[in-house]
Amino acid sequence: MPADTPPTVTESALRGIACRCPRCGKGKLYAGFLTLAPRCESCGLDYAFIDSGDGPAIFIIMLAGAIVVACALIVEVKYQPPFWVHAVLWLPLIVVATLLPLRSMKSLLIALQFHHKAAEGRLIKREQK
Repeated sequence: MPADTPPTVTESALRGIACRCPRCGKGKLYAGFLTLAPRCESCGLDYAFIDSGDGPAIFIIMLAGAIVVACALIVEVKYQPPFWVHAVLWLPLIVVATLLPLRSMKSLLIALQFHHKAAEGRLIKREQK
C-alpha cells in the first residue's frame, strides 16, 4: 500500500484493536497499560491530537454490565444462591470484563478518530441577512 493512500475503515479498526499506530499500523500506541506514547516510534506521528475521553469506558461498562446482570439474574432465578455466592462469582467477572477490553476499545476509538479526522467542535460564523 503506498504511503499516500489512506487506510480503509476496516484497516483503521484493525490497527486500533491491535493497539498500533493509526497512521502506519506498525508503531505501538501505548507506553503503559492505558498511558499513550508521546509519538509513533515507526512513522513519528505525534499523539497529542488524541482525546478519547470517557467513550471507551462507557462502552465497556454498558456491555459488561449487561452481560454480568443477565448472568446474575439467570443464576438467581435458577439456583437462588446466597448473596456471598453472587459476590464471589460476579465481582471477579466484572473486573475481568471491564479491564481486559478497555485498552483495545480505547485504541479502536483513537484509530477511528484519526481515520475520520475528528476534531474539537467549532462554532461556524454565519453571514447575517
